[in-house]
Amino acid sequence: MRPDQDAIRDRYAGAARRALAGEATGLLSGAGDTERLGAVHYADDDVPEAVASTSLGCGNPLAVADVRPGETVLDLGSGGGLDVLLSARRVGPSGRAIGLDMTEEMLALARRHAAEAELGNAEFVKGTIEAIPLPDNTVDVVISNCVIALSPDKPAVFAGIARVLRPGGRLGVTDILADETLTDAERATADGAVECLGGALTADDYRGLLHAAGLVNVEVRRTHEVGPKLYSAIIRAEKPAKNGTAAEDFPRPPSRVQQGM
Repeated sequence: MRPDQDAIRDRYAGAARRALAGEATGLLSGAGDTERLGAVHYADDDVPEAVASTSLGCGNPLAVADVRPGETVLDLGSGGGLDVLLSARRVGPSGRAIGLDMTEEMLALARRHAAEAELGNAEFVKGTIEAIPLPDNTVDVVISNCVIALSPDKPAVFAGIARVLRPGGRLGVTDILADETLTDAERATADGAVECLGGALTADDYRGLLHAAGLVNVEVRRTHEVGPKLYSAIIRAEKPAKNGTAAEDFPRPPSRVQQGM
């Protein structure tokens, strides 16, 4: 089942317009969603309230990716800009944090948040995650927060990630996984989180597509339930280094994501 991109675009553009007007985004789908989505996953970060209120991610990709000073970070589906702003702080003045989003409204909201935070190393570009408008081999880290599940062409997303990553670069995202027992009928009749349910991959499918894109050291791990037969997960992968050395041979600081979060 392919997600309806027009419906997704309209929904998030409307949410951004409401946020720009100082209103509630209205995107949470039901009771208890605030415990599963949004800024609750950023307990260790100083998250501006105005930015946090527009976050609807299913985890904290920065904790998954271990963003470091001086790196260039790309956030796929950056929305209101929370992960870009936090990335910009972590990479510092010598680094860059780039947000990619397909809606003018979300880009306007994110740029306003970046200006208010006085972060000169945060930038936002318009485009789709299936056709990333960046040159080859220019990004150290790709992050994303509950967005790839919405894509109608995930092989194109993963191929684009592999293209823009520098050799030895890494992917660290949070996303929605579907349980292996989820049926087509259940996907078709689901409500509430219908976009995520319709396009969510199983863990095995996720691993297969990442390997097919040429990425290595793939890790896919569930963290918590977000709906019937739907789970938030952390996903990591790496692009092989130029000399053929696996990226796992390079030291990486311990992840801040803990088992069972």
